[in-house]
Amino acid sequence: MSAEKSNLIAGNTGDWEIVIGLEVHAQVTSRSKLFSGASTTFGSEPNSQVSLVDSAMPGMLPVINEECVRQAVRTGLGLNAAINRFSVFDRKNYFYADLPQGYQISQFKQPIVGEGVITVDLPGGRSKTIGIERLHLEQDAGKSIHDQSPTKSYIDLNRSGVALMEIVSRPDMRSAEEAAAYVKKLRSILRYLGTCDGNMQEGSMRADVNVSVRKPGDELGTRCEIKNVNSIRFMQQAIEYEARRQIEIIEEGGIIDQETRLFDANKGETRSMRSKEEAHDYRYFPDPDLLPLVFSEEFVAAEKAKLPELPDAKKARFMADFGLSLYDAAILVEEQETAAFYEKVAAGRDPKMAANWMITELFGNLNKAGKDLSESPVDEAKLGGLIDLITDNTISGRIAKDVFAEMFESGKDAPTIVEEKGLRQVTDTGAIEELIDSVMASQAEKVAEYRSGKDKLFGFFVGQVMKQSQGKANPAMVNELLKKKLAG
Repeated sequence: MSAEKSNLIAGNTGDWEIVIGLEVHAQVTSRSKLFSGASTTFGSEPNSQVSLVDSAMPGMLPVINEECVRQAVRTGLGLNAAINRFSVFDRKNYFYADLPQGYQISQFKQPIVGEGVITVDLPGGRSKTIGIERLHLEQDAGKSIHDQSPTKSYIDLNRSGVALMEIVSRPDMRSAEEAAAYVKKLRSILRYLGTCDGNMQEGSMRADVNVSVRKPGDELGTRCEIKNVNSIRFMQQAIEYEARRQIEIIEEGGIIDQETRLFDANKGETRSMRSKEEAHDYRYFPDPDLLPLVFSEEFVAAEKAKLPELPDAKKARFMADFGLSLYDAAILVEEQETAAFYEKVAAGRDPKMAANWMITELFGNLNKAGKDLSESPVDEAKLGGLIDLITDNTISGRIAKDVFAEMFESGKDAPTIVEEKGLRQVTDTGAIEELIDSVMASQAEKVAEYRSGKDKLFGFFVGQVMKQSQGKANPAMVNELLKKKLAG
């Protein structure tokens, strides 16, 4: 496949292509951990949610959480991926202070979910399919805290044993923009499914980013892995920086060391953490305390039947049923709550007008106010009520923007504001003719110019009439009557 020219980076020796693969760790939505009954609530006191299993007390045995397994299967189905009927839990052995057992229970050769795909929307109406290599279940480690004491590290085991889905992509992305689109789409699917809340700021979704560079068409280069990136913006910055760092090294005659790196958000750069381990360094072997997972066809079919309408299907329906553009439909289906809000506003109304008011006015004001849709002072009924007033010519589109601003500020509905402020549109022919006569009398020279062939002045007259009416005159009627009057 030829590299897209727009994605290439210019170096001193010619163009370079970035190759990106992502390992996304998504915390499974469940009340308890993967192998214990301890709570998974975020923000609790350190070490307050740790069972004897999580702290690796002698003789404690893991017991699989059925809900976590079900959530992983639902996620696999949502990613159009193969569900493996037989999967095995392995011990991944390495020593670290926040991993009390000395090994992580994960999956290696036989994961719960196999190959799948995600289609992402890109600027210019383009789309791209990114391959999913696998999804496996594993337990999270605890957290080491190094800034509480000059001589000690503190360990919080609240996250120890929390269920994670590690979703591994193929190295199919070729720019930071594509990687961002992939993570956004993946997060959207997980939230629709209810299998992960996608809150990157709380650490319930984070990515390990594998980056390498090559000359277009060459073999894959040596990759570096940037660990635990928990923001889409930081991920894009990390990719851009790391790609340029690797290109500089290669062009100066150096070689890339395969290693694990961290992204320093303050400096906007990556730095070396440790040399990259290979699978054999971890010494995987099947966990003797856990039986393999075996699924029946009936179990998988039953889970598939319970899936909600997912973003791609909803987007296609919005385009077909409501006549929306790809761009508008993609924005409106990104979150399930947004799509539901839109469908209520659009019911029985002009669907394109509903989309425009949501995307431009509502989202614009919410962004400015730093609020999300659930906090909006303008709900579905109020926005629909405003659109109704435009449709039945009670107010003009321009006045509607002022009404919306007042609605957002006060929480009042549109009819109340229109009545209180006397904003009802003037549709009385006689009243509009009076306004036109007044404008023409005060602009006699311009009227003469217009009649001598200066057609472009028509917009000036429309503006003057609307100004006289304080924006309340019906624009279509103003245009129609003005044409007749100016024609003499």
